[in-house]
Amino acid sequence: MKLSVLVPAYNLQSFIAECLLSVLEQETDFDFEVIVCDDASTDKTPAIIATLETLFPNKLNAIYKPENQGLAANMRTLLAAAKGEYIAYLDGDDIALPSKLQRQVDYLDTHNDCHMVYHESDMFDSVTDRTIKLYSKDFYNWSYIPARSTIEHMIQYGTYMQASSVMFRNHSNLSKTVSPKCKIIFDYAFYINNAGYLQATVDFIPEVLGRYRIHENSFGQQTSRSYARREQSLMDIELACQQAAQFGVSQTIIDAGIAHHRFAAALYFLTRGAYELFIKYIELASKKDYFFNDKHRAVFESRHDAKQLKQLLSEAA
Repeated sequence: MKLSVLVPAYNLQSFIAECLLSVLEQETDFDFEVIVCDDASTDKTPAIIATLETLFPNKLNAIYKPENQGLAANMRTLLAAAKGEYIAYLDGDDIALPSKLQRQVDYLDTHNDCHMVYHESDMFDSVTDRTIKLYSKDFYNWSYIPARSTIEHMIQYGTYMQASSVMFRNHSNLSKTVSPKCKIIFDYAFYINNAGYLQATVDFIPEVLGRYRIHENSFGQQTSRSYARREQSLMDIELACQQAAQFGVSQTIIDAGIAHHRFAAALYFLTRGAYELFIKYIELASKKDYFFNDKHRAVFESRHDAKQLKQLLSEAA
């Protein structure tokens, strides 16, 4: 089997059919399997999956959990079932564009020195179907990311790879790549761990080969409505960075990455008027005298000056 596409699902009745059909209907010159694991959904998601299972009996492998166990356990189930030489992940509400699988498999087949490959993604509004932005090229740190990146770039600059855009080579430590301590953000630690075990070079395909759906109940939208959820996301991200030490990533790079993520969280809270949380995280981000860039230093030095902070934010807008 050349490729396993892994799809976790939970209460996605409005999106799961479009997601699964977007990969099941792809034409390729290799064999691939799509493995979907329903985490005891309480809506029509299991029934929709079961219908597709009858239509694609040789390609869709459906797993139905009797009780909800959460995304980490769902991912471990999917990984245990994967037989492919290559592994691709697809969120159950995202869409793979027609040439995605062939394009990424061809890339890995012809670039033996590449271990992970990701593509550009169209970030779109689910209601209007309108593009919001490109996920990678419009990422705020994109100027720091080379065409071939490494685990160090992933630590220092964050999630410039959209979760559903990545394909990587299978390896013997696959079962160790899910971080059970993460509560909200799983893909960041997942890809850092895979990059670490593979000692990966990570290449970028600039073509738009997938669509990243933004809707009311997507992870990002839920996080935008909850400061506590944003703080937990940061804790998950910091954990992911810290785990990179086992792969020989220097503590200096890990500390710099964590400081950068704290700075990003500080700006998030500042723009929403959560001043106490802004102070908390801008001071944590700067306590080792590490500054990601000049803006970081300026924001820290002006942290008690509301007028200057407003000016800095307006300049960055």
